[in-house]
Parts: sequence; structure tokens; C-alpha cells
Amino acid sequence: MSSAHPRSVEQLLRDLTPQVLGALTRRHRDFAAAEDATQEALLAASMQWPLEGVPDNPAGWLYKIALRRLSDHARSEAARRRREENIAGEFAIEEMLMQSTDADFEPDQDDTLLLLFMCCHPSLTTASAIALTLRAVGGLTTGEIGKAFFVPEATMAQRISRAKQAIKESNIPFGLPSGQERDERLDAVMHVLYLIFNEGHTSSVGEKLQRVDLSTEAIRLTRSLNESAPDSPEVAGLLALMLLTEARSAARSGPAGELIPLDEQDRTRWDKGLIQEGVALIAKAMSSGLIGPYQLQAAIAAVHDRAETPEQTDWAQIQDLYGLLLRISDNPMVALNHAVATAMVEGVEAGLSLVDTIAQDTRLKEHYRTHAVRAHLYERAGKHHLALEHYQRAADGTSSLPERNYLLSKAARLPSRRS
Repeated sequence: MSSAHPRSVEQLLRDLTPQVLGALTRRHRDFAAAEDATQEALLAASMQWPLEGVPDNPAGWLYKIALRRLSDHARSEAARRRREENIAGEFAIEEMLMQSTDADFEPDQDDTLLLLFMCCHPSLTTASAIALTLRAVGGLTTGEIGKAFFVPEATMAQRISRAKQAIKESNIPFGLPSGQERDERLDAVMHVLYLIFNEGHTSSVGEKLQRVDLSTEAIRLTRSLNESAPDSPEVAGLLALMLLTEARSAARSGPAGELIPLDEQDRTRWDKGLIQEGVALIAKAMSSGLIGPYQLQAAIAAVHDRAETPEQTDWAQIQDLYGLLLRISDNPMVALNHAVATAMVEGVEAGLSLVDTIAQDTRLKEHYRTHAVRAHLYERAGKHHLALEHYQRAADGTSSLPERNYLLSKAARLPSRRS
């Protein structure tokens, strides 16, 4: 046994979760039961290890405890089916489980990738896939996930339970899909990780601008995905995007948690190590010649991160990159960002003209970000009365308190309502 700080225990458990769950699922082929058993083992460890110390073989310890939980489950099922003909088989399973020890633990480095593919099956809704990924692969508790997305723990538990039932009913084999199905599932995995990171980087609701636990977990899981799928330039691009965005995290908020926009940030606080790693990743990924949306977004982030001052930002290059991204993406936010870049290169009126066209899309017409972009451009054009109107409309439309406060502060700093 070795002593450990509670925080280090928490991180260790998250790192070990996919190893233990993957080993259990590979051996016993019941994802739902294995996931429940793993969660119970994690709970036991979180209570015992900070007090008694971390065992010499922590993964094996978790595996053994989870096996006991599976044994309890098998015993319960056997009791329920006593009048069925296969009762002997149930007791055989129980006996096999009870004979297992922590020495039987056989981790597989691909288990994280396998679990990600399973949790992001196309039959699941995006919300269910995110929740199941955070619990089964990320090691977060149901309560933590519920808190992260501002829903009651009971609601999140139901969502996770339905997701596990859907996986069980689909009879998904525990293995990597092949061919076209693998590519489609990989897109789903990346999309879920992207959404988790974005929610952590800029929380869509609540009092906090950032949810560091979510963004950190997304980066950790994407690192694992990149290690397991080194032949995918888009996975490398996604990881680069996260690192280059996360590099600015410390400078994005002030002492009171207030939002600080990119052009006002103290760039000496940016993480140079993450920037260097992200730039190297995206450079290598784009050299493959297979360019995708995550790579282009990472390339844009790299242009921002490499500018030592706002004035040194190469907006022409950013405009070109957003133009390429528009050709392969139907994301309306990309169009808005392209309009901002166009305004920086060709002038405010050119940017506003694009926004007028973009706003015809019903997804963006009354979106608060559309109003925020309009307000920003009207302010640059000196049309303060219009800027004030749209800052206020944007503030009314966001559920994020830091964003709302920032937008209202921008409106308050305008010269006057009549200027």
C-alpha cells in the first residue's frame, strides 16, 4: 500500500476506469453489468484508498472488487431463475467469478478506444453518448455528470440506464468495427469528445465561464484516441484544436470569473508548451493531404496562438481557412466566424453584409451569437445605437452568466444611446 492525496486518487481512478471496464467486458460480454460493477468498485476505492493507501496493484484491486460485484449479480440472477433449466449454468458463472483474483487482470491498451466506439454508437442520442462516455470511459460519477449538465442525478441516471439498455439490445460485439462503419463511428466519437470539450471550455449555462473538469477529461480521452488511432489526421487535428484552445484558458477570465475576450487577454499567460505541442500536431496532420474540419479549426487556432499581439494576427490567413472550412462544413457558427474575419480584412461593411445573408438561416436568425457579432461590428463602425441594441439582445439570449455580464458591460461602455 502507498499513501495518496485524495485528488491523485481521483485522477488515478479515472485513468484506470477504461482498463478495468474493458477487461471485464471483454471477458464477460455484458457491458451493462460490467459497467455497474466497475462503478461500484470505483466507489469502494474512492472511500478506502485515501484512508488506507493505494494498493500495489490498483487496477487488479479494482478488477477483483468488480468481479465480486458481478458474482453478486450472477447470484441474484440465479435466485431469480431457480425454476429455469439453465440454473446450473448460472452457478457455473458465479463459481468462475469467485475464483478470479487480481492477478487475472489483463489490461488491453485498445480498451479505451473500444469503449469510446461502444459509447458513441449511432443508435444513441448525442446526449446519451456524452453521458455514457463520461461515466464509462471518463470515470465520472453519475452525480458529477448531472452537475456538469445541470440536470438532477436521478435524471442523468435514467439517461445512462437507457443508453446501456440500448447497447444491450443492439447486441454490439465488443470489438472495433471495420471498414466504413469504423469511419462513421470514429466521426461520432470525435463529435462527442468535441462537444464535451466545448462545454468545458465555455459552459453554455450557469455562473462559471469554464468547466475545467470537462475540458481536461475531453483532452485526456482524445489523447487516448490519438494514441490508439495514429493513422487518423482528423483525430490529431481534434487533439491539436483542444490543446491550442486550452492554451489560452488561464487568460480567458479575470479575478471574479469575468470573460476576457481574445484581443484583451494577457498573452504572457498563454501556455507555450500546449501551443508548441498543438502546432506540431496540426502541422504533421495537415501534411498528410487529407484535410478535415477539425484540422482547419486547429489551424485557425494556431494562427491566433502564434500572434504575440492582437495586431500581429494574420486575419487574411484566418479568412482563407474559414473559407475552406465553409466548403466542407454546414456549421452556421463557422459562417459567423468567417464574417468576423472578413470584416477584419475587407472592412466592417463587408462583414455586416455577410451577417445579413447568414441571418436568413433560421438556425441563426435570433441566435444570441448573431446579435453579438452584429453588435461588435456596429461598434467598430461607430454605430453605437445599433451596437447597444444588439448587445442587449445578445445578453438576453445567452444562458451563460459570464457571457451575459460581458455583453452588458460592452453595452454600458458605449458612449451613449444616441451616438
